[in-house]
Amino acid sequence: MEENKNIEMVEEESSIDFGKIFKDVLRHKWLYAKVLPVAFILAAIYALGLPNFYNCKVMLSPEMGGSKASAGSLASLASSFGVNLGSAMGNGTEALFPTLYPDLMNSVDFKTSLFDVPVTIEGNKEKGEADQTMTYYDYLSKGQKAPWWSEAKKAIFSVFGSKEEEEVKKVDPFRLTKEQDLIVKAIDKNVVCDVDKKTMVITISVTDQDAVIAACMADTVKTRLQKFITDYRTSKARVDLEYNKKIAAETKARYDRARRLYAEYADANQDVILESVRQKITDLENEMQLQYNAYQQVAAQLLAAEAKVQQETPAFTTLQSATVPVLKAGPKRAQMCLVFLFLAFLGTTAWILYKEDDLKPLLGLS
Repeated sequence: MEENKNIEMVEEESSIDFGKIFKDVLRHKWLYAKVLPVAFILAAIYALGLPNFYNCKVMLSPEMGGSKASAGSLASLASSFGVNLGSAMGNGTEALFPTLYPDLMNSVDFKTSLFDVPVTIEGNKEKGEADQTMTYYDYLSKGQKAPWWSEAKKAIFSVFGSKEEEEVKKVDPFRLTKEQDLIVKAIDKNVVCDVDKKTMVITISVTDQDAVIAACMADTVKTRLQKFITDYRTSKARVDLEYNKKIAAETKARYDRARRLYAEYADANQDVILESVRQKITDLENEMQLQYNAYQQVAAQLLAAEAKVQQETPAFTTLQSATVPVLKAGPKRAQMCLVFLFLAFLGTTAWILYKEDDLKPLLGLS
């Protein structure tokens, strides 16, 4: 009996009195009236200090023909179940599968290739402002707006700190400067490539503070990605084509030389009936015919090599082209203000419960 009474007393002491909690919170309602407006003002100052940004998306669908298409469809089906067939498909020279395109765009070489892309910041025509054309590197380093606290921080460091100016160097992906590394990180954040493993649809998303530049860069990234993939897949075929062109030129030169020698010797000995002369003419004619047959064979190989390049060139279907976005993608200022208010409310409530000693029952403490 005594043990039961002790258990009941402990339960009564540790029970949560929601009525008391509500009264304590209600008694400090004046605190909410002070904290929440201040939190809203701070949230508004923070949200209004963030610059607007726009997002442009481009969607592509790579087309593969023949055995590559069947192998690619089987690999995409397997990838939907989390299975990577890899080289087991026996795809030959096909090593750059669409799922590797994001890794390609994340490479430093690809990002630094975007440094010299020309972009234009449209000026306000009503105020008589002219358009400004610069490289994408200069736009990310100097042409973007920054929050007011970032500008204040730069101003303070410029006054009290030593101003170090980096020399303008040629871009070397192997060894980037500090500023170039920051621009690479900015591009990594702004330019995103995603591939649907089931449909193999490539989505390129570009985010920038200027809507026109976002659309321009999305189209440029799409074009450069297509060019890189095309150059990669046709690299061996183009090497074979150049080799066949070289062989064809050499074979054509030998055929022309044999034909010229035969014609000159036959014209010079047209009325001669000596057997040795006729044998020489026959030998020159045979040599010319051999060179002609060789040239015909090489010319056929050259045509086949040209067709191979065309066959290996990948085709891309543009599902969604680059379009200048009309509405901004962010920042979501209303959501930020709501989050600030919610956190301020939780923090104020926790402080009230701590002050009124109501947290111990809630936390199960004695």
